[in-house]
Amino acid sequence: MRLAELLADIETGKRSAADAIADCHDRIAGQDDGLRAGVTRAGGEAAIGAGGRGPGPVAGGARGAKDLSGARDRPPRHGSPIYADNRPPADAALVAMARAKGATIIGKTVTTEFAWMVARETRNPHNAAHTPGGSSSGSAAAVAAGMIPAATGTQTGGSVIRPAAFCGVAGYKPSFRLLPTVGVKTFSWTLDTLGLFGETVEDVALLADLLTGRPLRVAFPELSGLRIGLYRAPHDDEASAQMRDAVQSVARQAEKAGARIVEVNEPEALTAGRDAHSAIQNFEAALALGHERIAHRDLLSDRLRALLDEGAAITPADYDAARAAARRARKQATALFDDIDVLLTPSAPGAAPRGLESTGSPIFNKLWTLTGNPCINVPGCVDSSGLPLGLQVVARFGRDATALAAAAAIESVAKRQ
Repeated sequence: MRLAELLADIETGKRSAADAIADCHDRIAGQDDGLRAGVTRAGGEAAIGAGGRGPGPVAGGARGAKDLSGARDRPPRHGSPIYADNRPPADAALVAMARAKGATIIGKTVTTEFAWMVARETRNPHNAAHTPGGSSSGSAAAVAAGMIPAATGTQTGGSVIRPAAFCGVAGYKPSFRLLPTVGVKTFSWTLDTLGLFGETVEDVALLADLLTGRPLRVAFPELSGLRIGLYRAPHDDEASAQMRDAVQSVARQAEKAGARIVEVNEPEALTAGRDAHSAIQNFEAALALGHERIAHRDLLSDRLRALLDEGAAITPADYDAARAAARRARKQATALFDDIDVLLTPSAPGAAPRGLESTGSPIFNKLWTLTGNPCINVPGCVDSSGLPLGLQVVARFGRDATALAAAAAIESVAKRQ
């Protein structure tokens, strides 16, 4: 379900916004009992009245909101029984922005517990025996299954890019704070970043453009003249052979189409920044979820409770040292792009792991969350079993339009592999 095509059809009168929303309801009803991507779903007419029938450039574009975001008619449960009866008085800022542009918030999508790594019930649409990734599990799976054309997610480590990669859709983690996190449950205020899911890079770029009013949509993506850095880091051996082959193959095809490929070795400051991520995340999580850790300790999973206890034991001095490492990493990340336009890396170590106990490793994502750079998962490649392999495009902070245009151009190559 392509968002760009859907909105074009509505604009030209080929279909109505109300019919588009009704179609999404039918698709959800037919698939979600097996996929388990949704938490709550609005009724048909109520959902259309809340946005899909009204004026606006996204009218008819049903959107799933990750179950961390406040919505006045779809209360967030944050993936925890602690918030089973939660009733927020207002929409989160991004939900309000979407409604103002005519979008229908058709339902809330599954998140892992407080957007951390404790897996939930959602299945991967490509193979139900494999994880869809997390923490934005439901958003990625629902878009991949064609139930909805777009959804939101959050990323503190790799929670947009990784599930997008595992489910074979486009995932866009913007530059830090480009999308407002007001009204979204906090895990780490230094790292939490809102993102978007769509079937293709063009779809997430268009949605970002329409929601924010920024010139982000992709017009004519070109590989000719694009300077692509192949990023080499100490953890590269964690990528599967098929993942490494996919990156190299796409890079070769991009070079044939006119791109310039250069090798970029990771500076020590960025390795140190990646190492600092956990201390920042865990220290802040212990404070952000301090009430839950103390007042509702027994309702937390064993793994999250242990993480919060670990974070509470981090000293302010160690936290400040980690923040200093992060500042150095951000400065060095900017310098990476003096001679290139984008970096190309794996989005994940490989295809979605078998089993639902884990959401996968964020090792290829968390540095860029720390530095705040815009990242896009580029879909199109698959492994020998037919599971998606995602490629990650990274650009300089604030150059989101560059990241999206480059990702769209690389997507055209990836889908020919």
